[in-house]
Amino acid sequence: MEVTSSVTLTSVGPAELDISKNIEVSHIYNPSYKPDNPGFNPNCNSTPVTPLPSSNKREKKPPSRIRRIITEPFGPKNLYVLRLLGWVICLLVSWGLLYTLVKEEVAPGGQLLKLLTLIVSAHIAGIIVSHVNLPPLLGMLVTGIVLRNIKFFEVSGTYREIVVTTREIALTVILIKAGLGLDAKALKKLSFVVLKLAFIPCIVEATGAAVCCYFILGMPWVWGFLLGFVLSAVSPAVVVPTLLKLSSEGYGESKGISTMVIAASSLDDIVAISAFGIFLGFATNVGKSDADITNQLLQAPIEISLGVLFGIVWGLISAWLPHKEDKFVVFKRVFMIGGGGLFSVLGSQMIGYNGAGPLSCIISAFVACLCWKWQGWSDSYNPVATAFSGLWLIMQPALFGLIGAEIDLSQIDATQIGQGLIVLAGGLVFRAIACTTCLLGTNLNWKEMIFVNIAWLPKATVQVWRNSTFHVL
Repeated sequence: MEVTSSVTLTSVGPAELDISKNIEVSHIYNPSYKPDNPGFNPNCNSTPVTPLPSSNKREKKPPSRIRRIITEPFGPKNLYVLRLLGWVICLLVSWGLLYTLVKEEVAPGGQLLKLLTLIVSAHIAGIIVSHVNLPPLLGMLVTGIVLRNIKFFEVSGTYREIVVTTREIALTVILIKAGLGLDAKALKKLSFVVLKLAFIPCIVEATGAAVCCYFILGMPWVWGFLLGFVLSAVSPAVVVPTLLKLSSEGYGESKGISTMVIAASSLDDIVAISAFGIFLGFATNVGKSDADITNQLLQAPIEISLGVLFGIVWGLISAWLPHKEDKFVVFKRVFMIGGGGLFSVLGSQMIGYNGAGPLSCIISAFVACLCWKWQGWSDSYNPVATAFSGLWLIMQPALFGLIGAEIDLSQIDATQIGQGLIVLAGGLVFRAIACTTCLLGTNLNWKEMIFVNIAWLPKATVQVWRNSTFHVL
């Protein structure tokens, strides 16, 4: 049976609406249907709303002059000026806060003001030098040298200890940053080459410098080797940032060059520091027993063992605690690695095994970072490494500015500058020969070998640290 129906809708009003015919034209059945009323909403069952005439729309008033000045101060083209002005205001506010707390220490002539001025000036000089495509540390070093030799930066007493501690903190930051940037696969593959680079070039350079000292400066062999092992230590503060920057840009990653040089540089410093202690014992062995000399000979193996052991243990603890689901996991991991690294550096100096601390910094950061990757982090996502990169931006001008401030030109004998340069160059020639020999048989081409030799030349932190020992002697 066929049923047909007709639907008629009658509304209360003067007019009647019949939709029984051709209901298929409704928007319900035909999405392309567009009613004459522009305010009609096909998704709403209510009566269409007719938009208000344009004359009834509320027009926006133009912003006031004060509002325009606040939202766009001095125009968008002066962003650099505004940024500089903002930093100046922050510095003035910081100085004002410090003055309310310590008063005379940050007043003109105060030692804390001198220290802060050196750090800020070094940072500014680094920015200026970087704009002419030179390393920022060059401007920072020059700033420290200038401020020291114009008699502006001269500290004593407690502030002398603060300067030393500040350098140690900066060194800790860059060593941790180096450990976080190591490549486990490349390190495993190049482990034997790393050991060769750590020991052979350092010892050969010290020997070459000792030979030059004996024949050019007329120094005894013991003192020649003493000076040689001071000169042979590679500066991680110079090597590590540069290699990490190149590594982040993809240079040398396929062959693990950055990992190889960074890992070898930490061991190189331990060899140089330990050997320096041994020859220092020989040079000042008056009244010392055979047991003291034996302890000096065992210095390097003990430092390496302590550094490796503490680094592995602390790295595992930092990976296990805090838990990866902890709400403050990033902050706690930064504190664990940073605090543990600084403790190892300062603690190793306190017990007389200075080389163990820097090595444990690198190893603990490397072990922890490797475990974090197993827990879900990656090379592209490591907020702890990002945090230490930010800390390095603060500590870099402090480190190199203070290193430059250790150079007092008035203490240099101009007649011995040429002889000193010959000794330095002679040791570097020996190092280059030894380094090239160690790299023979690897998969590096001759350009990469030259790069490793150049990366193996910088001197800075260890030499400044041992400078105080020579002053005492």
